[in-house]
Amino acid sequence: MSTTRNVAMVAGANGIIGRNLIEHLRGLGGWDVVGLSRRGGPGAIAVDLLDAADTRAKLAGAGDVTHLFYAAYQDRPTWAELVPPNLAMLENLVDGLEPAAPGLRHVSLMQGYKVYGAHLGPFKTPARETDAGHMPPEFNVDQQAFLERRRIGKAWSWSVIRPSVVGGTTLGNPMNLALVIAVYASISKELGLPLRFPGRPGAYTSLLEMTDARLLAEATVWAATSTADQAYNIANGDLFRWSELWPKIAAYFGLEAAPPLPMSLDVVMADKGPLWTKMAAEHGLKPSYADVSAWGFGDFVFSWDYDMFADSSKSRRAGFHSYVETEQMFYRLFDEFRRERVIP
Repeated sequence: MSTTRNVAMVAGANGIIGRNLIEHLRGLGGWDVVGLSRRGGPGAIAVDLLDAADTRAKLAGAGDVTHLFYAAYQDRPTWAELVPPNLAMLENLVDGLEPAAPGLRHVSLMQGYKVYGAHLGPFKTPARETDAGHMPPEFNVDQQAFLERRRIGKAWSWSVIRPSVVGGTTLGNPMNLALVIAVYASISKELGLPLRFPGRPGAYTSLLEMTDARLLAEATVWAATSTADQAYNIANGDLFRWSELWPKIAAYFGLEAAPPLPMSLDVVMADKGPLWTKMAAEHGLKPSYADVSAWGFGDFVFSWDYDMFADSSKSRRAGFHSYVETEQMFYRLFDEFRRERVIP
């Protein structure tokens, strides 16, 4: 790798955030990019970040890395159980990279609105980067505290990026809401049913926002190259209610929007594998049912019967002015799913 170029290392390279970030970096020019993932893959190093020795060994040749972008995540059954593995992965990565990459200039950490307690229940909106913390456990907070301590006396700086629900096209990801909606709508159409909002009644009328994965990638690189030691909320720039957007999504799929009916997608979609196999054969669809099933995440998002948005003006004041219209983002993602034969 040329020493005159920026060299990015992206942890979580196969996720909805990591993949879009890698694509954005490569499209910019002036960047060399290496990905890290448990599964490896094209352009990615297979590494178990929970194994400190494996991490050090795999990063021994990472001497040219100038920017670390951390978007790795491991799920666990409870909030408390999330802390040890997700904190350990970041610690092991920084421990392995620092001695190997003396030219490291920046570490970017991906977080979310869990920092504000958004996953626990109604929280103060709009959430701001200066808001007080909440009762632990919360691995996002512990990760940031680790970076702040580690930064003392070092040449590198850090940034923390806090998106809302991220919209992207990555498959096999447990947190892809656009895919949840697209597959749910496609199966509803196959069964001759209208599209019903499946969440809690209050969720249908609450205010929400989303973050386009491509916008998020742009903001992440901007923060890593233009600012130091700051946290930023990053969202599309508009707010919406499902009550307004849901009928439009139904219309996109050629469906009527029937009145909402609270139901767990994780439960009612559990037996739809054979139907999806039949649809895949008829329409030439590529992914398996397992690859497009993120029903638990859909249930999680559709359970928010309270407002879910943050103030992203800090990033605008600092110089980031891009935005995305959420309605059009959904249509673009659905179009991409169709072009890639993910849905009919």
